[in-house]
Amino acid sequence: MQVDARIVRLRLAETFVIAREASDYADVVYVTLTHKGVSGFGEAAPIERYEESAESAKAFVDAHGGLLGDDPFALEEIGERLASVPGEQAAKAALDAALHDLQGKLLGLPVFQLLGLPRTGPPTSWTIWLGDPDDMARRAERAASTFRRLKLKLGGGDGLDVERVRAVRSVTDLSLQVDVNEWWSLEEALEALPELAALGVEYCEQPLPAGDDGGRVLKERSAIPIYVDEDCHTLADVATCAEVAHGINIKLAKSGGIREAVAAGLVKSGVMYEAAKRGTPFVLAGSIRDDGPLADVITDTMLAQQAYVETLKAAGCCLMLATALHSIAIGNLLPARVRTICVDMVESVPVKLGNRGSMQAIGLVTDVGYFLERLAQELRTPPA
Repeated sequence: MQVDARIVRLRLAETFVIAREASDYADVVYVTLTHKGVSGFGEAAPIERYEESAESAKAFVDAHGGLLGDDPFALEEIGERLASVPGEQAAKAALDAALHDLQGKLLGLPVFQLLGLPRTGPPTSWTIWLGDPDDMARRAERAASTFRRLKLKLGGGDGLDVERVRAVRSVTDLSLQVDVNEWWSLEEALEALPELAALGVEYCEQPLPAGDDGGRVLKERSAIPIYVDEDCHTLADVATCAEVAHGINIKLAKSGGIREAVAAGLVKSGVMYEAAKRGTPFVLAGSIRDDGPLADVITDTMLAQQAYVETLKAAGCCLMLATALHSIAIGNLLPARVRTICVDMVESVPVKLGNRGSMQAIGLVTDVGYFLERLAQELRTPPA
């Protein structure tokens, strides 16, 4: 793969202020990966708090881009090679994002489908940067018509943090969260949190400095849930964070990419989640290189074929979604009585499936995401 990186400066419409700094711009590292004439793009904003900069991130990509190798689908191996070089999580996140973008383009799928996620995520929150109470209330009122959640930056160090929340609450009934960016002491937190609870704040993010000894006490005595950000970077941190917080804030730039962030969370949706939850039989097959690290993957081709045949015995209809050569292989295993519907953006896939003897196949050349949305709509619509 060809690897290129550059630094892009994004000018902010307004000065963004939090407890420890103020910014008029954000420097991001922008990565391009090219494989077989197809390019994937990724970017990340290095965080100075973790001693990273756009310059250091670009230097990392320039020096270690060769660790990606030639196979954009070998994510586990690439992740291990990148992890062997310490630091520069933002650079790794940009590379990881570019790899996922490249995979999606090579397969003709959006990344959310590669990850088994719904098209729409949870409601986005708008951050109200730190200012005096009246100023924050004015900015919150302007944002309230567009967003469903507001995150308020606190940690002014002037004793007015509760007043900031009270001022915002006076102009909106939206869900509120607060982020203190490590700026309170345990005593300040224990004093402020009951008042924030009375104002309807949903949770407080990183009230104490990362690693503060008062974390366990605060979790036990807090009137609202405590989330941590600066305390949690990778999967290895989650167990410790569970002792001091009710939840974690996952950021790709500090975690090193999508795969690490997913690992640090809980799987709550997607095809495999639904199959396991509903007891639906499934077979995972693949090569050691591509799929070996995944649990339950059958890497022996003959054993995988036998598992497919056994699982498909009772099938009356087979829906193949953007699986390219796998659709043709499965079609060859199915009895002629099984109705087969192949959906793929590549016209040659359903054509080849029919040409190789699967005459019961119906081919739809379209975007699988659009197809699934229409299918779900039809299934939810009561019969006339």
